[in-house]
Amino acid sequence: MPFKINISDKDGKTYKLELESEELIGKQIKDKISGNIILADLHDYELEITGTSDKSGFPALENVEGIGLKKVLLTYGKGMRKKPRKEGKKGKNKRPKGLRLRKTIRGKVISPEISQINLMVLKRGTKELSEIFPEQNKPKEKSKIEEKEAIVQEQEQ
Repeated sequence: MPFKINISDKDGKTYKLELESEELIGKQIKDKISGNIILADLHDYELEITGTSDKSGFPALENVEGIGLKKVLLTYGKGMRKKPRKEGKKGKNKRPKGLRLRKTIRGKVISPEISQINLMVLKRGTKELSEIFPEQNKPKEKSKIEEKEAIVQEQEQ
């Protein structure tokens, strides 16, 4: 099963690609890898694995050892954003202090069950990422609302 890889740049742009690579299996979160593991064009780049999630959507945490699923007691942060039950209208935006829930989390080692890998650029190469991924630099297509407005304006004229 191919990995969905998200490479985030410091300017806020994220580049996506799908890749089937056996070299990523066994790496851990917070490991630094060379860019040529991902693509030959990224040979000058140095990347860091910032996070992963598996095919069921469970995130991996850097402080959970192994490759399997584990039930971990979490406070608010990565892997937990739920509001408590029976909160009602009084505490709509408030998170109670000290709330902890047991959540299913995957270990920090990349295995074949992982479907998405998030990477961050630590060291840039000679080629810019926008040159390596030109198809992702296209401006976004018009939304359906904008298309309908354009049709209405043409009909009025």
